[in-house]
Amino acid sequence: MVVSVNIDSRVVTPGSDAFVEDAWELKEEINRREDVLKQRYDFFSDAYRRSKVHCYLQDGSLIGFAAVRRDGYILFLAVDPENRGDGIGKKLVARVADDHETITCHARTTNENALQFYEHLGFEIKRRIDDYYEDGGDAYYLKLGADVGITDRISDLVRR
Repeated sequence: MVVSVNIDSRVVTPGSDAFVEDAWELKEEINRREDVLKQRYDFFSDAYRRSKVHCYLQDGSLIGFAAVRRDGYILFLAVDPENRGDGIGKKLVARVADDHETITCHARTTNENALQFYEHLGFEIKRRIDDYYEDGGDAYYLKLGADVGITDRISDLVRR
């Protein structure tokens, strides 16, 4: 028996809260499993509503999202652990790259999964910031930009 998987992409425009509760639940599931993405609900929902959010849904359920500021800064990037390795994260970053010359973000210095993912895509660690997070956690500031051929790099990755 062949099971068909229907994956859809959607864009949530700034000011909308479409999928915000689903995104919060996905973020919280990752937090419970991996002890990362520790934002408070008010901070998360406000930032989400101010962002352009690229979403991937599988059979109507949110399996990944990237909330991005106007300047190309990724506030939140999350992929359901059950769907990791399927290219969803790469596709989300590629969608962001369609709109921006440079993409930046922060990642917890202890978040090995995120750091490996971003480095695989060609992001470079620009600096370490001590006590960046509310809980005192340290972060790396990462950048993928015109200086590293963002468009070619992302196009190449998505084709793989």
